[in-house]
Amino acid sequence: MENTIFSLLPPVVAIVMVILTRRVLLSLGVGIFTAALLLADFHVGETFSIIYDAVKGIFVSDGALNTWNVYIIFFLLVLGVITAFISISGGSRAFGEWAMKRVKTRAGAQIVGAVLGVIIFIDDYFNALAVGQISRPITDRQRVSRAKLAYLIDSTSAPVCVVSPISSWGAYIIALIGTILAAHNITEYSAFSAFIQMIPMNLYVWATLGMVFIISIRNINFGPMKQHELRAITTGEVLDPNKPAPGELKDDLPTSKTGSVGDLIWPILALVVGTVGAMLWTGYGAIEGKATILAIFENTDVAKSLILGGLVGLAVTLLLYFRQVFVLKGVGANTLSTGFIEGIKSMLPAVYILIFAWAIVDLIGRLETGKYLATVVENSNINTAFLPVILFVIAGVMAFSTGTSWGSFGILLPIAWDIAAATDINLLSPAMAAVLAGAVFGDHCSPISDTTILSSTGAGCNHIDHVITQLPYALTAAVIAIIGYFIIGFTGSTIIALAAVIVLLVAFTFIAGKNKLEMQ
Repeated sequence: MENTIFSLLPPVVAIVMVILTRRVLLSLGVGIFTAALLLADFHVGETFSIIYDAVKGIFVSDGALNTWNVYIIFFLLVLGVITAFISISGGSRAFGEWAMKRVKTRAGAQIVGAVLGVIIFIDDYFNALAVGQISRPITDRQRVSRAKLAYLIDSTSAPVCVVSPISSWGAYIIALIGTILAAHNITEYSAFSAFIQMIPMNLYVWATLGMVFIISIRNINFGPMKQHELRAITTGEVLDPNKPAPGELKDDLPTSKTGSVGDLIWPILALVVGTVGAMLWTGYGAIEGKATILAIFENTDVAKSLILGGLVGLAVTLLLYFRQVFVLKGVGANTLSTGFIEGIKSMLPAVYILIFAWAIVDLIGRLETGKYLATVVENSNINTAFLPVILFVIAGVMAFSTGTSWGSFGILLPIAWDIAAATDINLLSPAMAAVLAGAVFGDHCSPISDTTILSSTGAGCNHIDHVITQLPYALTAAVIAIIGYFIIGFTGSTIIALAAVIVLLVAFTFIAGKNKLEMQ
């Protein structure tokens, strides 16, 4: 069943079930069982053995602790505890009151979230969780739905990271390009310069970021998002009370009346500084040659950096909490255990979803779903002018099906290089940029993507609500990008393609502006 059309069955089954049942764990579980059944050639006993091996691999790999996954899970739990103690210390309450005096419109609240998403570009995981922690009190006060906040987070984190050379994504992509250049004995230009050339050609990124700010400024809502926004505006309920939301704390947590804005700002600042500092430290320690910023981010240990930064943030949070307990007498010392328990409990839904998603991604990898899709592209006899569009669509399907944009990069970038080099060398950069753009698009649409899951968690939004509400926006940006890639393919002009993207965004503003919602 490996590397055949049947390898598409598990992700399709999981995604269809998610849409039909809205029960993500059940759907992922069925997808996992389907993948294992195919790998076991329908032997039930071996099927359960394969599932056990996949789950075990999440925590133990090659006889050692799988530090990447374990650190990510631990970071989520630490972040939940930080959030709980910020709330108990009165930081969330004070920040919300402070923000209400300065951010007085729904548009302003959404713009804050979008701008923060662009500024915090070091890593998409960190972006999704940190922006959610900072923005949530502001958007809640202005009756912006959690689904909208999750969209703002998801549509700025990966898109900004994929065009930033100084990010975990940029470093990974540049390293991949360097490997491709070395394999083809290319010395005329560097991997860094090739990456820079592709930035303006990543049309999905520019269409998505343009839409984010247009939608924020003009309060535009369409598709399922409109229902969520209407409920938030009319009732003040920013999420559906009948659906679980990862990262959401209980409403009855004790809260200090003496808390200040600093009780929220200092922990978040410590988290940011601690994480970035740890990324610089781990990256510098892994370099053997000359230490440059690019080399540091290329070699950094993101998962380890996240947990180190999380511990720094937690230490500062607890110091401020103990100040509330023993100095300001805002809360009692008996709230210490409450903070830990409720913080961890708030993140457990996200942890469960991540574990299931990692398991199905591993099994899909064993089925070689990505390789099958890549082979379809490589063997197709197409007009070279259509190459950027086709690679964009295939990368989108691959990332959507496998839940990983990085895996799509690794498989499709070398293929894009080979096809363009053998047919039309002028389409080399556009073809590779289309792969990057398509993978981000597919990642945005996939319910099994870890970045999508973490965007839901950061916003405190029900995961399936986020997937369903973001889909029409992602598809709209994809259509705009596809038109741009058609133009690049037939004219070879990036400038004309970017101009077309701008024109289409203006048209979107006027057409979608009819779905503008105002405060009642």
